[in-house]
Amino acid sequence: MIALRLLLPLIAFLAMLAPQPAAAWGEFGHRTTGEIAWANVQPQTRAGIFDLVKASSQLGTPDCAIRTLADASYWPDCLRRDGWRWGYTFAWHYRTAPICEAYNPRANCSGGNCILAQIERNQRILADESLPANVRLEAMAFLVHFIGDVHMPLHSGDKDDRGGNDRAAQYGIVPGLNLHWVWDGPLAERAITDTRDNVVRRYTAEERAALGGGDSAEWGRESWSIAREIVYPNAFEVDDACGQELPDSTVLTQRAIVAAAPVANRRIRQAGIRMAEYLDAAFAPGPLPEPAR
Repeated sequence: MIALRLLLPLIAFLAMLAPQPAAAWGEFGHRTTGEIAWANVQPQTRAGIFDLVKASSQLGTPDCAIRTLADASYWPDCLRRDGWRWGYTFAWHYRTAPICEAYNPRANCSGGNCILAQIERNQRILADESLPANVRLEAMAFLVHFIGDVHMPLHSGDKDDRGGNDRAAQYGIVPGLNLHWVWDGPLAERAITDTRDNVVRRYTAEERAALGGGDSAEWGRESWSIAREIVYPNAFEVDDACGQELPDSTVLTQRAIVAAAPVANRRIRQAGIRMAEYLDAAFAPGPLPEPAR
């Protein structure tokens, strides 16, 4: 009984951490992707970022200052406290597609109001040296944050449950969460910290080649596939999440958590390395190549 009384405040605290929908990776996860990118960008990119963050005060978000790339990686979620001003951007954080239907990267993105379009748009704004520094800094923050978001599987795939937000999930003995937040928070934190090598470091050329590459549409397809093949079957202990109705709640066992953590770990690493690639391209001399039509 004494142990239970000591545990209950911790459980209540963790339950209170449940975020608003579509806040992928949580603050710790987003900052980690930014730190990975910072460790792997080119020197000229670092210099460019140093120059841009000097314009942080011009963003008009004093409670969400951008001093580092890690700050920028979390900035768009920090803006959620000012929905009256920034609410129009909230739909940019995701583009979920039903895991039991064929994947179509062009669906659910009217007027470019989805994560795939906004990654490409904000990279082009960042690369445009004719624009004011605060405009480019804002674009950089959206860019790096959305690259983190698109690598979280439940920002791309769902089963009629708003990316897992409508599926109650217990993380081991911790109740009061949902499937989306399990992947955002405790699972991502375990994936980052419970590993034999340091996630935040300079990666070798071979590692960067294995983790990097692709564009937003490809990354979204990867996440959608992971949601279909791993996230839902793992959470509900089924072979095929599309062959049956899933219950509204589940408990992630220790076995399920251990199996899912390496998947989350790789997605976080991929997000950081790909973020570095997109930043290097944006800060390279000259305009970005025109996109393929």
